[in-house]
Amino acid sequence: MAVARFFRLFPLLLSSSFVVLSPLASSASDSEALLRLKESLISAGALDSWVPGSNPCNGSQGTWEGLRCSNGVVTGLRLEGMGLSGYIDVEALVEIQGLRVFSVANNSFTDVIPEINRLGSLKVLFLSMNQFSGVIPSEYFDNMGSLKKVWLSNNKFTGNIPVSLSRLSRLTDLHLENNQFGGQIPAFDNPTLKYINVSNNQLEGEIPSSLSKFNADSFAGNPGLCGEQVGVECSKADQPTPNDTSKTIVAALITLGAVLFIAVIFFAFRWRKKKQQNDLKELKTGNSNDAVEVPVSVITDKKEESVKSACSTRKDSNPRRLSTVTELVMVNDEKGVIGLPDLLKSAAEVLGNGSLGSSYKVKMTNGVALVVKRMRQMNALGNDAFDAEVRKLGNLRHPNVLPPLAYHYRKEEKLFVYEYFSKGSLFYQLHGDGGKSGGELDWPTRVKIVRGIAEGLDYLHKEFPLRDVPHGNLKSSNVLLGPDNHPFLSDYGFHPLVNIDGLQALCAYKTPEAVQQKTVSPKSDVYCLGIIILEILTGEIPCQCLNDSKGGTDIVQWVASAFSEGRQAELLDTGMEGCRNSVGSMEKLLRVGALCTETSPEKRLDIKETIRMIEEIQVEGSVE
Repeated sequence: MAVARFFRLFPLLLSSSFVVLSPLASSASDSEALLRLKESLISAGALDSWVPGSNPCNGSQGTWEGLRCSNGVVTGLRLEGMGLSGYIDVEALVEIQGLRVFSVANNSFTDVIPEINRLGSLKVLFLSMNQFSGVIPSEYFDNMGSLKKVWLSNNKFTGNIPVSLSRLSRLTDLHLENNQFGGQIPAFDNPTLKYINVSNNQLEGEIPSSLSKFNADSFAGNPGLCGEQVGVECSKADQPTPNDTSKTIVAALITLGAVLFIAVIFFAFRWRKKKQQNDLKELKTGNSNDAVEVPVSVITDKKEESVKSACSTRKDSNPRRLSTVTELVMVNDEKGVIGLPDLLKSAAEVLGNGSLGSSYKVKMTNGVALVVKRMRQMNALGNDAFDAEVRKLGNLRHPNVLPPLAYHYRKEEKLFVYEYFSKGSLFYQLHGDGGKSGGELDWPTRVKIVRGIAEGLDYLHKEFPLRDVPHGNLKSSNVLLGPDNHPFLSDYGFHPLVNIDGLQALCAYKTPEAVQQKTVSPKSDVYCLGIIILEILTGEIPCQCLNDSKGGTDIVQWVASAFSEGRQAELLDTGMEGCRNSVGSMEKLLRVGALCTETSPEKRLDIKETIRMIEEIQVEGSVE
């Protein structure tokens, strides 16, 4: 009787045992697969916690870096911003049967897209901000019917947008911006689609009517597109056509145009080089009586060079002309009067190259250190109008605004003289230089810096209420830190001085409204302030204001994605001192940064509201 009862219960006992042991078995098999994945990656130091014999899952976060777990089973891999490269072992990923989220955003992967479409149960796929390239096969996503979010932005994908994306019935978010996709946009007929961005590609033709609910931001940066969303009327030629011959002709014309463009650049470079050689020859032989300027070269083997090379003169038969050329105009004498002869005798140490020119540390004969900025692209105004504008800047007085002390005017370039601070810029203190840390900024100090920047910006907005953009070039490298890490805004108010061609170098002209509508406003400064806030909180270098627009993190997209998924706490740089009991305050400031970087200026905070929200954030241990 007992034996019979045992056999009746045996299947139930076996099933129960399987349920209990299943997570452990899955964890073990997941561990092996993850270790194989790690072996396929290069620069995987961020995955040092992936150790054989240890349990990858212990709670929802997992004990191994980047894992998300549920009941002991790996459900997500979030390997973002870890400096990873190599190849992705898809065979290993296939064995992680519970995997639903896969992200390698903001790394250094190259080559064509891996066969991640073999992961048929995946719901979230983030490959943004890498160097993936090539054509994605049209049917690539056909076996991924569970996908809800696909982020392929900021790569180098070419060819047409895969039609299979338009067949994903559960798709809610699609990011394809900042690639090289061409051809026409597929007719997405996904009722679940809430967000799409195909901006800054090479797309053409009419925008499908099924995407009429999305605004112009989703399609900006594609000159070949037409439709109501972008305000361009479509002609018959824009309608879809199967004529491959015409496409071939267009491709040939594009290729020919590119070749001609390269040729023009090449010959222009040769001409400019020859002209420079002739100018140098003329200078050496003394054929010109005019005052001339010898350009300062980037210093490599030596640290110092006379600043005289930045504004030296030759003898001139016209004394009045000579005095005009060599004049150093004081616009703020609170630090004393600076003479050009003293400046010419001083040694100059290169501090760095910025978006508009180069900066030098100059130590005067009396021991006072100054910063001389050699600016180009500043010919928008004549001498008198330029003088009036710079005097306005020199007359500014605010605890968080650094006014220029003097300037030197030449048609080709201008010199600005500023007070020198040994701590350097906020960028240097956050990220260091060449791998060397510039300093340590604890959490209370960072909040104080943010508040000071915001108050200085508010002052500029009051002083220049009629300007399109009062600051115009706000970024962490233009925030200098004085004693006790007191912040000073620098390089502001240049908007009226800069040539039209040079405006693109200013941070305000890299905001969404500038890129898409060619307009700037005081809200553009607020967007740049938001970038700094996100940079201070995450410790990431934002790509938005880098001089060469290469490298860095698309910090706005990164933070927006985290908020949409409720994982914003993961972004915070919790390694800073003084933040152990301040995570709540940090998240509040992160929210302020996100609101400042809203794509639409109408939805963006203004500077007054930004200051109010910053003041409400309480920081334990902070000193007012």
